[in-house]
Formats: sequence, structure tokens, C-alpha cells
Amino acid sequence: MTDHAEQDAMRRALVLAATSGVPVWPNPRVGCVLLAADGSTVAEGWHRGAGTPHAEADALAKAGDRARGATAVVTLEPCNHTGRTGPCAEALVAAGVRRVVFAQPDPNPLAAGGAETLRAAGIEVEQGLLADEARALNRVWTIATERQRPFVTWKLATTLDGRSAAADGTSRWVSSRAARRDTHRLRALCDVIMVGTNTVTVDDPELTVRDEADRPAGVQPLRVVVGERDLPADRRVFNDRAQSLHLRTRDPRAVLAELWRREKRHVFLEGGPTLAAAFVRAGLVDEVVCYVAPFLLGAGRAAVADLGITTISDAFRPRVTDVTVLPGADGEEPNVRFTLEPSCEQSRKES
Repeated sequence: MTDHAEQDAMRRALVLAATSGVPVWPNPRVGCVLLAADGSTVAEGWHRGAGTPHAEADALAKAGDRARGATAVVTLEPCNHTGRTGPCAEALVAAGVRRVVFAQPDPNPLAAGGAETLRAAGIEVEQGLLADEARALNRVWTIATERQRPFVTWKLATTLDGRSAAADGTSRWVSSRAARRDTHRLRALCDVIMVGTNTVTVDDPELTVRDEADRPAGVQPLRVVVGERDLPADRRVFNDRAQSLHLRTRDPRAVLAELWRREKRHVFLEGGPTLAAAFVRAGLVDEVVCYVAPFLLGAGRAAVADLGITTISDAFRPRVTDVTVLPGADGEEPNVRFTLEPSCEQSRKES
């Protein structure tokens, strides 16, 4: 049974795992604290991104011989495979730790099994301490790993009557500037921004993360265009501000399989209505972010295309997880951001 020192250490490990500036893709965020027999901290470590030492290895390197007989408190089950770095379970055995406490079992079938390796070596193992908090820290990575495909966030902007553009094409955006700034914040959390060929043809978006001065900000997500039609090379999505990929298919599963192969873990699906509908129909949307502008158009492009739903009982009914009002500025009306996730029944469609 865990004691107060181990609980405090796990909370500290969660803080270390969430260290600012650490790339979140494609690896999970992980923290580790080594405790002496009296409950004092021997060393701390955290993972700093793909190819760098894992949290356990980082802490063991700092501890040196002081790791012998210690308790390792880790936010994720120590890995059991050799990838860019060696297996952490074996490193803990070699260091002579006495006990390992971890929060979340590793959902990666290639890396799981560390707990069994540790037990086989005579190390005491306990799992599940603050497991919910650890899963929440790596929510997107965990779901993507469990499903063996990228997590898909579908973002849409709509008027009160479900329109994404006016009938005469005069409105490039129906959302406010505050909503568009918020969109850039969410883009920065993903490693793919995706649209269809029609969106590229009609709207010519750049699909980069930009700051308030419209300058590119930080490492850019991969820009992915889905669809079979040829596109002019001068479209902004193909400029040199970020990498781009044109996947000439209409199959959402094939798209996600290819992105998973490229170690992409979080897709920000921005458009348009046809591509979005294809992902919804396939049961491949994990989260919905919807910006609602407080006006009516009565006509124009729908925010989503035909979903094949003919009766109210079959409606796509995601569960609301957050509602945020984004205040207007310079005469603009406020927008409302809804964050939603599909029900368990809708999520099971993909299987």
C-alpha cells in the first residue's frame, strides 16, 4: 500500500511530466521521482521528447549509486522494449531499486509488460496511484495509442442556423477574431492540421499556427490535404512555412493509418463539410470543438454535409464537456465555444 510520501512523489512526478516546453508528440509526457527508504527525494527526472532519455533513466542517471534500494514513483508503467532508448524496466532492475509505484499502465502493446519484468526480478510493484490524473495528463496520446490511430479533433465554426459561409461567398469567416485566435491555440496542440481538396480550392488557407501579429509561431504541424483532385502548386497550403502532404484518397481510415505510420498522434480536422461528414460517418471523430456565432444566414454552405441520418433517433449526439464564451472586441459579437466528445455508443462505430 502506498504511503503519503509516495502520494506526494506521484503528484510531483505529474508536475515534472507536464514541464513547459517539452514536445508532446509522438511520445507521452512522463515524470519520475526516486525516494529513499525514509521518504526523502533522491532524484527527479522527466522525459523531454522523442529520442531523449525516458523519465526513469533521467532520474537514475542523476541518482547514481543512491538509486539502490530506492522506490521509483513513475506516472506511466516503465517501458519494456528497446526503441530509440533502452527499456526502463531493465534499467530499474540494473539500478537495484527496491520498489516501483506507477500510475497508468502503458497502453502501447509494444512497450507494455514492464510491471511483469520488474516483478520477475523480485521488485515490489504497485500500480494505479493517481491513475486518473496520469491518464488525463496524456489523454490524447492514451486514446490514440489504445485505438492505434491518431486522435481526431473536429473543429467547425457555424452560425446559429448551421452555416459556415454565406451563399454569395462574401464571408471568409463566420467566427470572430477571438475564436480564430483560440483556433490557433488549439492548432498548436496538434501535430496535423487537415482539410479536404475543396477547402484548399475555395478558401486557399495556409493552415499554420500564427500569433496575433499573423507570424508563424514555433514548430508547425504537418498540413494534410485529403482528396483525389489535382491542386495548383501555388496554393498557400503548399508554401514553405510548414511541411505539407497530399493524400489522394477519400477513405478516412486509410488517411489515419498513413498518419499513424508517420508517427502522427493528433489530427485537427478543419474542413470542409464533406471531409468532416466522412469522418463522422466512419466513427473516427474523438472530440468536437464548435464555435457558434450569434447570427443567422438562412442560406449558404452547411457546416457539415449529409451524415446519412434520416431519423431523430439516429442523431449524432456528442456529450458537452465544456462551454466557453469568447468575448467580442472592436464591435464584434461574442462567440461561444462548445467542446464535445462522442458517446460510447458512437465511439464504438469504428470497431
